[in-house]
Amino acid sequence: MAAIEALENAENLPQRRRLLPREPFDELQEHQFVKLYRLTKEAASNLIDTLQPHMQAPSRLSDLSIERKVLTALRFFGSGSYQSDIGCHVNHAVSQASVSRCIEEVSRALNLPGIFNRYVHLPENIQELTRVRNSFYEKHNFPGVAGCVDCTHIAIYPPNINHDMYNEAIYVNRKSYHSINVQLMCDVNLKILNVNARFPGSTNDSFIWNNSNALEYMRNIHRNGHTSFYLLGDSGYALRPWMMTPVPDAAPGSPEERFNERHRSTRYTIERCNGVLKLRFRCLLKHRTLHYKSEKCSYIINACTVLHNICIDHNIPPVEIGQDVGDHYLGEIDFGMYLPARLDENNPAGRINPELAAGRRVQQIVIRNHFA
Repeated sequence: MAAIEALENAENLPQRRRLLPREPFDELQEHQFVKLYRLTKEAASNLIDTLQPHMQAPSRLSDLSIERKVLTALRFFGSGSYQSDIGCHVNHAVSQASVSRCIEEVSRALNLPGIFNRYVHLPENIQELTRVRNSFYEKHNFPGVAGCVDCTHIAIYPPNINHDMYNEAIYVNRKSYHSINVQLMCDVNLKILNVNARFPGSTNDSFIWNNSNALEYMRNIHRNGHTSFYLLGDSGYALRPWMMTPVPDAAPGSPEERFNERHRSTRYTIERCNGVLKLRFRCLLKHRTLHYKSEKCSYIINACTVLHNICIDHNIPPVEIGQDVGDHYLGEIDFGMYLPARLDENNPAGRINPELAAGRRVQQIVIRNHFA
């Protein structure tokens, strides 16, 4: 926490006002462009072409071009700073209000189903699902994995009590700050397959999963007879045929412990995905805090997942600590992923949930065939 405060203090120190070039595509070298906007020039140009039909074209000379609006939003997503050089351009200063409008317009365009679903989607057929499973097995030697799932908290400004979907207090998470609890699901390459950014911070991970279209997707896969696919989740999720969780209280040296160790190392993929996402798009980091209404925050979160996947598609390397101003002050970063309480499915009446029983059977088969 002290490291984060030191970073914030460093950013608040008087700094020489830096001006962004008038023509970033022409005046910046490729590595400079990526540092500012997180995308390569090719990826950014393609994005502008994609968004252009869905954004308002300038009608006056003083209006920002669509290119400038997209780059302004990208700069905010990447830095997360409300005080840096986002609004500063040679011969063209942009007000904070204009920056905010750019962020909203670009975020909403990236959330349009025709755009969002092009970049963030679950495998569309068994062939795609099999490729995901095979990639996990090749890298981690864990069979059957169709993705890893977990939740992460995105800090938001305390919502207005009278003008929000939920009561303000419901956004306070168990770490005592306001947040949206965001469910992410990714493949072995850290590509985000599914995101759910609709629930306030006090909502537990299991509830979000139970109200997720990803759950219905996995259920349908199994109903159709494709039972060799499942996700990996931590102990905050319920064990099911389509969701493998750790074995509780595994004995040292047992096959169950070996299963847990491989489960842990494979499931780390989603933690790394979350870290890469937030270091690349720092508006999502806890110490930044999104200063918008919760609905707009959800749009911004979804927009960043689209951009994250575009980076994956274009093989843009992850942003490492040390690449941005003030990074030398960073110690351990709070990435908003917290250990859940173990989900207890013991039924006082002694009845076992049939889905839990089926999940245990699948888990035991995996342990017997691969870890015994």
